[in-house]
Amino acid sequence: MTNSLLSIEHLACGYHQQAVVKDLSLELAPGEIACLLGPSGCGKTTTLRAIAGLEPVTGGEIRIQDRTVSSPQHQLPPEQRGLGMVFQEHALFPHLTVADNVAFGLRKQPRGQQRQRVSECLERVRLAGMENRYPHELSGGQQQRVALARALAPQPALLLLDEPFASLDLDLRRALARELGDTLRAENVTALLVTHDQEEAFALADRVGVMRHGNLEQWDTPYNIYHAPANRFVAEFAGYGSFLRGEVTEHQSVLTSLGELTGRSQAHLVTGQQVDVLLRPEDVIADESAHLALPVTRRQFTGATILYHLRVGASETLLCQTDSHTNVVEGDVLRVRLATKHLVAFTVSEQ
Repeated sequence: MTNSLLSIEHLACGYHQQAVVKDLSLELAPGEIACLLGPSGCGKTTTLRAIAGLEPVTGGEIRIQDRTVSSPQHQLPPEQRGLGMVFQEHALFPHLTVADNVAFGLRKQPRGQQRQRVSECLERVRLAGMENRYPHELSGGQQQRVALARALAPQPALLLLDEPFASLDLDLRRALARELGDTLRAENVTALLVTHDQEEAFALADRVGVMRHGNLEQWDTPYNIYHAPANRFVAEFAGYGSFLRGEVTEHQSVLTSLGELTGRSQAHLVTGQQVDVLLRPEDVIADESAHLALPVTRRQFTGATILYHLRVGASETLLCQTDSHTNVVEGDVLRVRLATKHLVAFTVSEQ
């Protein structure tokens, strides 16, 4: 027996003799919310479908509540796994009311229990009073709330969500992501979400898995994914950042073209080694009194903030994010100072 609700060991699966997921292992504790994050085609949706029982596995094992549900020799049908699923396409029944859609997975319960649970779930997703509407009478965001309520109604052991907000506009998807986190924690639901949006993953998840080419590059807390990435791919994918080339000194700092960078290192650095140091925008601070003045090659205005791209030498770039009152046009210089707290460095050969 383990303390994991979901346990995956050395999972392999794919399509038409082509491996899509390779040797993937992870564990998810009861009540945790996790996200699989990665670019399109990295295998995150295939992993989710394998957990759901919609794809056979060619290697490894998937266990839910200490019961093996998938292996090359055994495939438990999806309906026997105790799962809920929410897809990008809401997949609501157009001829059923909101209440009947939510009650669809409760058909074996007495009518009174069905009505009570439907009412609880609609209240939870802020759709109380809309029981008698039909899907075509709802907005996209409301339809997705109904899909979530329907998945939650049977109180599944594990909820799987495959990019449930991808078809919605940015403001709405951020609002619904916040609501989703509140709802899942209020219901004490264990959930695994697939997304390519790192902001969404960081806002929702207790654990994040970054995938590339079917491999799980890092399975960790959002904080460690951002501040202590396992490799350069994770560092570049999980948030804005730039790199400065430098050489490791005997004091475990890195000497760069902009001076010596110090800070707590995520790994032991070898003196004399050539490395690329990761600098996040918050490591580069706008300061009118700083001696370092770098040309602005690009500015991205978002309303509350401006992200500046600053040229360093012939080929390197730094990113600096300021409030929108610090308004410097392209071609002018921005005075900055470097304030590294975490020294994240990768060998020059590491990609």
